[in-house]
Amino acid sequence: MHHHGYLWTGPKDRFDQEALRRPPHPEPPPPDSRPELIRRYREVAAEFPASDLPPLETAYWLVKPRSLVRGTWPDAGEAAAWLRERLTEYAPRLTSGAPCDPGHLSLLVASAADRLGSGADVSFGFYLERPSYLSLSLVTCSPNRGNSALRCPLA
Repeated sequence: MHHHGYLWTGPKDRFDQEALRRPPHPEPPPPDSRPELIRRYREVAAEFPASDLPPLETAYWLVKPRSLVRGTWPDAGEAAAWLRERLTEYAPRLTSGAPCDPGHLSLLVASAADRLGSGADVSFGFYLERPSYLSLSLVTCSPNRGNSALRCPLA
């Protein structure tokens, strides 16, 4: 078991494009479906795995390009330390001071380490200066507990 780190920042309105953050349905629409439905399915099937947008389900980071992996750690504590470093780095840009408070930050990091140690994924999102958004995720890999069919992007 190991953990991959992912970070995304960008305009909040792009983050809100939920259709591009959902994987396509496992079965395509039937051939006699409306042309716009078939077109939209093909668009999502092509764009979802290639998009740098954070997926709605954290485990689906594993289908994204391997270039989006910001770090890989065999130890949950090391992965959580990366989370602490990123939150400290982005603290001046956060619109809410809560994650920056040393006590709150320590609780977030300890909780993340515990969850990762149990095989779970961790995902946090914070508003930055308007209208930007920060998404930080740590995904447990080999196998992922939430979706064991997803393969390691570095394999």
